[in-house]
Amino acid sequence: MSLPKELLPRYTYEDYRNWKGDWELVEGIPFAQASPSVKHRRVLAKLVRYIDEALENCRNCEVLPDTDYIVDEYTVLRPDVAVVCDNKGEKITVTPKVVFEIVSPSTAKMDEITKKGIYEREGVPLYVLVYPHLRKVKIFKLSPEGIYKKLIDLSGGDFSFDLDRCKFTLNFDKILEV
Repeated sequence: MSLPKELLPRYTYEDYRNWKGDWELVEGIPFAQASPSVKHRRVLAKLVRYIDEALENCRNCEVLPDTDYIVDEYTVLRPDVAVVCDNKGEKITVTPKVVFEIVSPSTAKMDEITKKGIYEREGVPLYVLVYPHLRKVKIFKLSPEGIYKKLIDLSGGDFSFDLDRCKFTLNFDKILEV
């Protein structure tokens, strides 16, 4: 038997700010984040390095690893990597242009369903799922109807990201080489 939804606690960003450890908050429900593997960290480092180098001449956009994205009072996500433009402050408070999530078997449901749905609802134009253990990448683009459509499945090669004012290309052979 489960508790009725109205009896479950609903936490806010103010509550979240006081918690120790690594958490995400989804519509008032806290989710603890697992400690990432070495493979996850290697892919994260490569994504950040290559995107940062590619955005060197784009002054308005930056790559941010593991930074809180404050969606609203009840939802705070921590994308593995986000590319944001015109952000002010120490947290992400604008809709990212691209979000990369590094998927492991233990995070697949959260990354493929929960976060994907929130990023879609918030209008993140490009959503990239990176599967290091499968050497695979899935790239989704937000359609004019506000729904993610899969652009491509990759197991390597180049992909060019067009962020209106900024463009960059990633070589996924280098990123998945862990």
